[in-house]
Amino acid sequence: MANRFVLNTISYHGAGAIKEIPGELQRRGFAKAFVCSDADLVRFGVTKKVTDLLDEAGIPWSIYSDIKPNPTIENVQNGVAAFKASGADCIVTVGGGSAMDTAKGIGIIAENPEFADVVSLEGVAPTAKHAVFTIAVPTTAGTAAEVTINYVITDPEKQRKFVCVDTNDIPEVAVVDPDMMATMPAGLTAATGMDALTHAIEGYTTKAAWELSDMFHLKAIELISKNLRDAVAEAKSGVPASGREGMALGQYIAGMGFSNVGLGIDHSMAHTLSAHYDTPHGVACAMLLPIAMEFNKPVVTERLADVARAMGVDVAGMTADEAADAAIAAVHQLAEDVEIPKTCTGLVEADLDQLATDAMADACFPGNPREADHAQVVELFRKIMA
Repeated sequence: MANRFVLNTISYHGAGAIKEIPGELQRRGFAKAFVCSDADLVRFGVTKKVTDLLDEAGIPWSIYSDIKPNPTIENVQNGVAAFKASGADCIVTVGGGSAMDTAKGIGIIAENPEFADVVSLEGVAPTAKHAVFTIAVPTTAGTAAEVTINYVITDPEKQRKFVCVDTNDIPEVAVVDPDMMATMPAGLTAATGMDALTHAIEGYTTKAAWELSDMFHLKAIELISKNLRDAVAEAKSGVPASGREGMALGQYIAGMGFSNVGLGIDHSMAHTLSAHYDTPHGVACAMLLPIAMEFNKPVVTERLADVARAMGVDVAGMTADEAADAAIAAVHQLAEDVEIPKTCTGLVEADLDQLATDAMADACFPGNPREADHAQVVELFRKIMA
């Protein structure tokens, strides 16, 4: 069996990287940009850092910001209509996973209108054409949506999120500029950072993991473990430190890996929590990460021992089983240090059966290294009840 690996055509990294955006558009002859960003980023002037560069280069643009934190089918459909009305021929998306996932849906449907209902994109979508040319600029260090072939959309009527997997949706250009992440508050820095760590650990332990993805995931675990506490401290104090730059790179590297090998039970459960209770995705992932690691430990003990080493744990003299426990403890400690809650607001016993059913239907669930039945998933959810 051949192992496939998909990455951006071009990516830029480092402070000031957004200055490369106008040139990338001009070299390709694009006439107008459709800027997809969320309303808060527009309100607080973060998106303006990019649109000012477009203005200076004489590149016209229009903006779309009708995007919820968990973007909906309607957000995507309205965005498709706005894109068509704008006369734009390319997309520049500025934001976290919500903005970038919305932009992916817009770009795909604009070129593949037979998927206008959005829901038909769930799973591995059989699109024929690549999405509208897109430059993705993350403003959070967590989702890595700028380098993945996945996006997640919410169906509010059915209270579920669905994952779309499509090699045609990956942005051609990723611009990972830590300066664009400087306005993240501490809570968001912590949640998105733990989301990135979940990507790396789940990606390293998923069924499809192999040598090339392992290389990315282990380095990502190392970078995130070294830098997340500093990044959160920087967000609290406003004093510049090295944490944000390390996190910007670490989350991107994690995305390079998991996008190509998938995730597991943590993400399938986290998607379900967000759909039912609007739990922030990173918070849901972080609460569940040590629980999922403990569940999977019997079948990935050696790999969890590797995770401990990557997190800087001294495992000399430990057995593989002890090192795996040390990895779980290190994740617990990191989550506590960055003040991630341990229980899910709104989660009640009466919901557990439906939550487990929904999680098992999620696209990430089959990638989990250990098989889980309905009763086991219910018990995992129960562990984060207040």
